[in-house]
Amino acid sequence: MTVLPSDADWRHRSGLDGLLTALDVAQGKARFVGGAVRDGLLGLPVNDLDVATTLDPHDVVDRLKSAGIKAVPTGIDHGTITAILPDGPVEITTLRRDVSTDGRRATIAYTDDWREDAARRDFTINALYADPLTGEISDYFGGLADLAARRLRFIGEASARIAEDHLRILRYFRFLARYGDNELDSQAYDACVAAANSLMALSRERIADELLKLLGVASPVHALRLMVEGGILRPVLPEVDMDGVARVEALMAREAESGIGGSGLRRLAALLPADPVLADGVGARLKLSNKARKRLVVALEPSAATTETPRALAYRVGVEGAIDRLLLDVDQPLTALEALADWTPPALPIGGGALIARGLPAGPDVAKALQAVQALWVAEDFPDADRVAAIADQIVSKFQRARQ
Repeated sequence: MTVLPSDADWRHRSGLDGLLTALDVAQGKARFVGGAVRDGLLGLPVNDLDVATTLDPHDVVDRLKSAGIKAVPTGIDHGTITAILPDGPVEITTLRRDVSTDGRRATIAYTDDWREDAARRDFTINALYADPLTGEISDYFGGLADLAARRLRFIGEASARIAEDHLRILRYFRFLARYGDNELDSQAYDACVAAANSLMALSRERIADELLKLLGVASPVHALRLMVEGGILRPVLPEVDMDGVARVEALMAREAESGIGGSGLRRLAALLPADPVLADGVGARLKLSNKARKRLVVALEPSAATTETPRALAYRVGVEGAIDRLLLDVDQPLTALEALADWTPPALPIGGGALIARGLPAGPDVAKALQAVQALWVAEDFPDADRVAAIADQIVSKFQRARQ
């Protein structure tokens, strides 16, 4: 019998025992489900914790409130309540079955049949349930064997699962990259290729979220190649081609060699052609945040000066932007990144008032002179205040001579 490890940290989160008691776990009314079970069995860190229950969602709310646990009705129309615990939220969802779907959303009905709930999930490895008290696993579709074999398999017919939710096309490749052994299920792949155009019906936010998760896994390159070969991304990201996949692979090698963690957004920049205007357009199309769009643009902008030092670049575009730029530029030696380790761009230790105090008349020359001071300060790698004072004297004298 397969059981969840009982000593995993996530099983002993503060408040979790009280939550499970409130859900009447001793009577079999609640089980862990999905990613927590899957990753728990693999010995991976568990971040998101999901619980399935036979209890009605309104009953769940009442029980949590009675136990002094904050309950947020995040998706109560679809049976989901979020319990707020000290160590993070727990999503509690009533067992469901699909009544109808249109590829974007489903009309559901509640059930008390665990197998029926499992049947509406996407992959066998995501349809595993665990008794919170004993750790015993309930497996209705061979998920344990698939997990052991690192095999990714849809529950039932792949085309039917995809028709229920088109996002499962992208999820297939993300899970293949993270959990699969890269042995492709031809039926699943063919179903994804055939349904690729249906991605256009999804919100761009959902597409972006799934794509960035895929790019953020340890080894996304094989899955990306399969996606480009099959035209999976063409309906929503026609800019992506095999050259982009090669750039992601080169970037990942540089991330690994430099010891810098992978970033889904940085890898998206590599996946796109080196055109900041195009990248900004893609960011807008994917409904990325303004901050994320700016990061894409900064990462792909051509260097303003070939002699610019790493710290000068970081002062101008931010440390994150400089790291992205240096990693993406294969002509830059990785040793350039050492200058940015644990470095925070300082503030210029002088202001316009100090220049006026040195005899520079108030007016537009003050701003120009301050810019000149800053330029020298950056060029000299951010010397201390004494050197900045000497630079200020030099610049003020230069401006005074020019006025004579």
